[in-house]
Amino acid sequence: MGLLCACQPQKEAPKDAAAASAPAYLKAAYAPSLKRQPSVPEMTAMGRAMFFEPSLSVSGKMSCASCHSPDHAYGPPNSLAVQLGGPELKDAGTRAVPSLRYLQNAPSFTEHFHDDDGDDSVDAGPTGGRNWDGRAQSGHEQALGPLLSSREMGNPDSASVIAKLQHGPLAAQFRKTYGNDIFEQPEQALRWALMSLEVFQESPADFYPYTSKYDAYLRKQVQLNPQELRGLALFNDENKGNCASCHISQPAAGGGFPQFTDYGLLNIGVPRNRKLPVNADPAYFDLGLCGPDRTDLKDHKEYCGSFKTPSLRNVALRKVFFHNGNFTSLEQVLRFYVQRDTAPQKWYPKNRDGSVHKYDDMPPGMEANVNVEAPFDRKPGQAPALNEKEIADVVAFLKTLTDGYKAP
Repeated sequence: MGLLCACQPQKEAPKDAAAASAPAYLKAAYAPSLKRQPSVPEMTAMGRAMFFEPSLSVSGKMSCASCHSPDHAYGPPNSLAVQLGGPELKDAGTRAVPSLRYLQNAPSFTEHFHDDDGDDSVDAGPTGGRNWDGRAQSGHEQALGPLLSSREMGNPDSASVIAKLQHGPLAAQFRKTYGNDIFEQPEQALRWALMSLEVFQESPADFYPYTSKYDAYLRKQVQLNPQELRGLALFNDENKGNCASCHISQPAAGGGFPQFTDYGLLNIGVPRNRKLPVNADPAYFDLGLCGPDRTDLKDHKEYCGSFKTPSLRNVALRKVFFHNGNFTSLEQVLRFYVQRDTAPQKWYPKNRDGSVHKYDDMPPGMEANVNVEAPFDRKPGQAPALNEKEIADVVAFLKTLTDGYKAP
């Protein structure tokens, strides 16, 4: 997941990466046969209405926007490590809620992306997909997860979702968009409900506006101040922050603005969040790519502990960080990056013998999975790759990635 820095250098993932087998409702057997073909604006409006509609949840009080707030870059609106859902909005999730912005180019998941840009072929490893573990292959597939999760919107099955849509306040709009007979084919209704959510989440003004100060800087409309420029240099420096090795900061070869992620998945040894209810069980471990939420790679022990590298766009709006919401400020995140190996006692608990229990959120024997690229390439007692002044500079730069910048 590599929230800010340090990982194997990777190129952009291929757009034609093979998707995992699709659920039945997405397979060719359910190819659309709508009598009325909706326009993109109609689908966008339908998806927007669904995104903000709480009646689609078991509680009647939770919508997609409850956790993905438009005022917080479609991320969580509070400082909870995980959000609360279920029938009474009392069931804690198991992972922090990510932002839904800047996912429009996320490729399908592939285990082996090869960089053939030269004489050597470099296997960059697991890349792509959605969710923290990359298991969803598209926006419409991802949209079904929260609707059916017992810890989120809580519907027991897809039929319950369609029933709520058919008999709820959005029924007339759904029929107008997809035809009066749409509910006569439940599989088609589900398909187009999920497609509506995906099309809405492809709306540029909402989900990839590119209106940050850094975007204005790339357009040569504004200058970064000296501290922001120092932070950008540290962000890019392979021997300092090394952040840009995963969180790409340069425009793409074709001129596209950077997404600040390479879509890779990796293990950086994030400390266990002992405040999460699910972690009250000492035998429970969230191992990302190899489970428990994702099951197709459970036998790939080398993937255990790997999580998605999120985009850093709008990261300064977040109040919790990493897949388990364990950290609460950008400064704390950066200190962990540069002190994980130079001062591990600051981040991990002690064993009974007084030694430091590094990587305490994985079972023993998986230490080799943890990333050791800069700044994770130092030993206890060595100077960290960034000092406090440099950390402040990087944070100043990260704040330039917040959308909605207005030039003075």
